[in-house]
Amino acid sequence: DGSGLLSGPEPQPVINYISRAPDTTHKLSGYAEQVGGSDGLFSSFNTVSGAAGDWDYRANFHHRQSDGQRVNGDYQLEAGDLHVGYHFNPRQKLSFDFHGYSVDSGDAGRMSYTQYLKNRYTTTTPYNHVWVNRYTGVLTFEDQYSPDGLLVQKLWTGYQDLSKRSASNFIPPQPAPSSTTLDDQRFTYTGFDTRLRQRWARGNALTAGVTAYVSHSPWQQYSSPDLSAARDDRSGTPVYDNNRRTRYGAVFAENVFRFGRFHIVPSVRYEYEELRIAETLIPARLTRAPIETTYTRAVPLYGIGFGNDFGRGNETYVNIAQGYRPLRYLDVASPFGNFDPSNQPQPTKYLSYEAGVHGWPYAGLYYDVSLFQVRARDRIESQQLSNLETVDVNTGNTRHRGAELELDYDVLRLAPAIAGRDHLTLFVNASLLDARFTGSLNPAQVGKVPAYAPHYLVKAGATLKRDDVYTLSLTAQTVGSQYWQDSNAALGTPGAANYIPAELAQVTVVDLSADYRLMPHLRLLGGVSNLGDRRYYNRVFQSGLEPASGRTVYGGASYEF
Repeated sequence: DGSGLLSGPEPQPVINYISRAPDTTHKLSGYAEQVGGSDGLFSSFNTVSGAAGDWDYRANFHHRQSDGQRVNGDYQLEAGDLHVGYHFNPRQKLSFDFHGYSVDSGDAGRMSYTQYLKNRYTTTTPYNHVWVNRYTGVLTFEDQYSPDGLLVQKLWTGYQDLSKRSASNFIPPQPAPSSTTLDDQRFTYTGFDTRLRQRWARGNALTAGVTAYVSHSPWQQYSSPDLSAARDDRSGTPVYDNNRRTRYGAVFAENVFRFGRFHIVPSVRYEYEELRIAETLIPARLTRAPIETTYTRAVPLYGIGFGNDFGRGNETYVNIAQGYRPLRYLDVASPFGNFDPSNQPQPTKYLSYEAGVHGWPYAGLYYDVSLFQVRARDRIESQQLSNLETVDVNTGNTRHRGAELELDYDVLRLAPAIAGRDHLTLFVNASLLDARFTGSLNPAQVGKVPAYAPHYLVKAGATLKRDDVYTLSLTAQTVGSQYWQDSNAALGTPGAANYIPAELAQVTVVDLSADYRLMPHLRLLGGVSNLGDRRYYNRVFQSGLEPASGRTVYGGASYEF
């Protein structure tokens, strides 16, 4: 176990997602899955893969659409990936990957608690809309230059466009707003990443690398009297213009030292971040001058991990790592507030500890139990300076500590005579959390619970399976009550139009899924999400709450060749 610093500046270790590799055992193989369900749901996923000579490839396309459970809650998603690789020889490969993603979605809006109780399907923004497009190309060179050495170099570039049309809340027959705001944020980015892994001596390994990118992100806003204005409509009045740029770089190294059954993993990372803000137009309601400035941060990070193998397939582990929250554009300049010109908050810094034990002591059994603590120092939050002026400052410190448990066991292993191809797997994942403010510019805040920090979260279930025939799974997830804002206070007073209770109530949701192999290459599949049609909400903002989905049913088929 490492300390998590190889993947970037996060308070916790990051999962490094790796796409499925091409099927090099066939010239052509594929998979198609078609699913329909409640609220006009249709989902289609299709992929082909294969290899011929020195070339390999994989391509997939995904389409999903739904009418949603509220008026103007519809969406349509398109996504696709393409991989083409060429092997110069058994140890060197050059590949190109393209990733495309597009969403066209209505925005049904947020509502007050009173509106939610009256009708959870209420639409408060019938004209609002969101569009997202993202395209990224990645060129990768892999060189297994020796039996113990691997070099991976990546160069990528891409573009993203995030557009939004938003007007004030209203519910017919109330009069509609007189105008809407069109937002357009564009991101162009280019970067590279080089990583070297070298095994040495007996079981030791060094991983080191460098990564860097530049990004250009202009943001414009327009006011239009047309509540249904198209995303590229620029006939309205310009109200905001900010030409934003980022430069980022990091170097990192981690080494695994092994001493028999014991290992130690020290790691280090050095981060550099530069944000350039150049506002040329700000909304008339703001009284400050446009901001034009550059902010830079350089942050060294350190981590260390320990582990010890014992018994049969068991390991103890300890991880201690630093992390930080990089500055964001909205920390520096925003069309929503009057930032003080001296606004320059320090990065929020984290120190995380984790100690536990996990393993596979018996066939069919996996367990993982750990204790953790995360300390956050200099949280970045918005502070009101006057009625019209705000500033993002370092307002306080928090401490999160608790325990996590994962247990997974195929109970039919206890009866080998009847097991064979049959499996009954029981599993439970649990997290217990105690989170508190330990320091704050507001003394009354000390001791309060940070927002969205439930005391417990439990997910458990059972899966009945016969190999290559069927799978049936029943899963339940319980989330404890939690505050939705750091003040631990309600919004408004009971009965008021904008009232929202201080806490999100505890909720348990049950899901059911199944698949059955009808023929060697054809499977039927289906399920029910939120089986008990539990009515709840889990997202709350100052502008209102968003209800979660009720019971939905889906079914379909898949074919592979």
